[in-house]
Formats: sequence, C-alpha cells, structure tokens
Amino acid sequence: MASSSPDSPCSCDCFVSVPPASAIPAVIFAKNSDRPRDEVQEVVFVPAGTHTPGSRLQCTYIEVEQVSKTHAVILSRPSWLWGAEMGANEHGVCIGNEAVWTKEPVGEGEALLGMDLLRLALERSSSAQEALHVITGLLEHYGQGGNCLEDAAPFSYHSTFLLADRTEAWVLETAGRLWAAQRIQEGARNISNQLSIGTDISAQHPELRTHAQAKGWWDGQGAFDFAQIFSLTQQPVRMEAAKARFQAGRELLRQRQGGITAEVMMGILRDKESGICMDSGGFRTTASMVSVLPQDPTQPCVHFLTATPDPSRSVFKPFIFGMGVAQAPQVLSPTFGAQDPVRTLPRFQTQDRGQQLQQKQQDLEQEGLEATQGLLAGEWAPPLWELGSLFQAFVKRESQAYA
Repeated sequence: MASSSPDSPCSCDCFVSVPPASAIPAVIFAKNSDRPRDEVQEVVFVPAGTHTPGSRLQCTYIEVEQVSKTHAVILSRPSWLWGAEMGANEHGVCIGNEAVWTKEPVGEGEALLGMDLLRLALERSSSAQEALHVITGLLEHYGQGGNCLEDAAPFSYHSTFLLADRTEAWVLETAGRLWAAQRIQEGARNISNQLSIGTDISAQHPELRTHAQAKGWWDGQGAFDFAQIFSLTQQPVRMEAAKARFQAGRELLRQRQGGITAEVMMGILRDKESGICMDSGGFRTTASMVSVLPQDPTQPCVHFLTATPDPSRSVFKPFIFGMGVAQAPQVLSPTFGAQDPVRTLPRFQTQDRGQQLQQKQQDLEQEGLEATQGLLAGEWAPPLWELGSLFQAFVKRESQAYA
C-alpha cells in the first residue's frame, strides 16, 4: 500500500510540560487529533482485563499475541479502527501519536498502525518508559503499515509518539522498524508531523547508525543528528506546514514556561492562527485531550477530553479512573440521520442563541476545572464512585445544553 500524494493534508500536535515548566507539581500532557473532517472520533473506556494464555488479539488489520493482563484505558479513537489517536491508562500513562514521512519507505503491506501501537502500549504499560519498550518491541516483531484512512485511497505513514507519566516524558520517533527516543525530565516539549530528535538521543534501535551509514546518509564520523539524517531531502508541502506549526507550538510553550496549566494547554490547542487548531479543508481537529498527572501518587490523574470536533467550540470534560467508571454512550458514534446537527443548516437559529450556547460551554468547562483543582488541592474529597462517573456526568450535562 503506497503512501498518499505529497501534498495530502495531514496534521497533529502533541505537547507536554514537566516541572518546573508546569505551574503545579504535575506533568501536563495535551494533544489535538487532526483527521478527515467527516470522520467520527469516539471516546472509549476499556476496563482492565485478564486473558487466556496463548490467546490472540485482533487489531485493525492483523492479530498479535495477547498478554495475560491489560490495564484500564480511556481512548479517543476514530470509530472505524481498533487503535487510538490518544489516550491514557489507569496508571497515569498518556500517549499521543503523529504521522511522519522519512527516507525509509512506507511498507506496502498491512501491519500495526501507529494508533494500534499506541493502544497496545497503554494497555500493557505502567510507565512512559515501559510504554516505549512495548512500542519498540512490537514494532520490531510486527512492523507498521496499512491504510490510515477509512477510504479506498491509500494513505499510509510512520509514527512519532509523545509518552508521559507522573514524572517524565519521552519522545519516540520511528522510521519503519528503526527508531530514536529522547527523555524529557524537565521543561516543555512539543511534536508535530516531522522528526524533531537531533543529537540528544537517550535510546535507539541497535542498528540505527549502521543502517544510516550503509545507506550513505551518514559518514560514521560526524555528529549523529537523527532528524537531519532520516528526514526527506525534499520536504513535501505537508511537512513544511508541520515545521511552521512545530515552531509556533514551541513558542507558545516558551511564552508560558513556569506557568503552564491545563487551561494554558487548552488555549494552545484552541490556537487557530498557528494552525494548531485546524478547521478548514479536508482535515480538521476532530478531538482534543489535556491530562494533568500529579507527581504526588496519592492524587488522581485528571484527563480532559472533548469528544467533539474543534476545541475552540468544544467543552473539555474531566475523566478520572475510579470505581464508578463506565462507558458514556453519548460519545459512541451517535447517528441522527437527516436530523444530525452537523448536517442541519443553519447551525444556530440566531446569533444570540449561539452566544448563549457558547457561554454554557465555557461555564461547564470552568466548573470542571474548578472541581478538579479543588480535588488536587485537597479541598474536595468525593467518594470513589463519584469520581468514576465524573466524565459521564459532564457529557450528559453538555448534551442537555445542546438539546
């Protein structure tokens, strides 16, 4: 299966803040998922499970060996595939992925999608570093490949990942089965649809350098700059656009260094001028996520998910793993037929009504932020079942506002 044409639109952005860049003692993760504008993205809760030894697991295209135990996960995923664009697990591990094209050719056959690798890592890891080992191990064994769109037209790519937990983050960038990783123990970092790891490599595929030398991309003598060596010599339009978004995202993080909060990350994800929030052409931001991962292990991790397109017009609703967690049915690909609000014109009957709805969204999101801030500050201590049903409660209230 070949990759799409060089100018095919595609974008995504991931961000992370590790103290002292964060305003609080917490790692803060964020991602926009930019996908085809008509694609439905669900928020799916999958409970922890135990599995029969030797059993197989069907991913999007291929089967892999199942492990004996899997962790509970919350996923934001295109409804047609098994994997996910972004998500978190019960141990406070968060992962987001990006499409990337390198000198290594995209495989013709079907294998694991980057989104499959992301979900597998969340289900099988209790730390960001362990998730990195899971992804690279699966990559070595099964490879990556397959159509990344629910469409007959082929669209394939390799993946980069941002992995975070309560104490640190990792950037993992791949080129076929090869990879390089960078550990982030403090400060802020972002990734877009391009290679960004230079000479600061914390871990790598054992054959990475010998392969580059054999291909004539590196002379074996100078500094080994992964992004420079493996990036395409002539960048397609989509990669040039990613370069501008990457620089803009890095500057937005730099401006708020030391004061980065969940609200700051939400603001970055809503930034349209930079292209980080996309709402034009065939692709748009179809879902967004921000996670607060306190360094204090006694405090719960809080994950805010929109479950709706365009974060500038969406509510970030809080999700916390707990005893009462269950699937919110409202975020499982609802179908309304001819009455689908997306297909009904005009979107709002009057400007006043639209402004009123936007105010309701803002008030609801602020309520969620204040509640979770009170929780992390020890000012609010609800029972575990109430924490587990928090996301469902906010989804229901948002639905009532639209009704």
